[in-house]
Amino acid sequence: MVERYAPCFSDLATEFILNLPKRRQRRAVDCAYTLARRPTAVSDYIMLDSAGHKVEHLLTEGFIFAYWIDHAHRLVMITEIDDAKYSG
Repeated sequence: MVERYAPCFSDLATEFILNLPKRRQRRAVDCAYTLARRPTAVSDYIMLDSAGHKVEHLLTEGFIFAYWIDHAHRLVMITEIDDAKYSG
């Protein structure tokens, strides 16, 4: 049996998604579920957060996802999403 992971969105990530136009909302959520299906995919870079989590950053479909993986609970904890078009 394949162990499935699920995305879990922070308040900041949820707020970002809700402020997008409907079509981009769907794209962002689809990307999150794709990421959860492949949680061990190679990210673009990793930084440690204040709690010591390895926060991975992945550029995909015009978004930058910041997330860490909770293997014990099989969750992809999405902490932040940015629009790659407008990131500095």
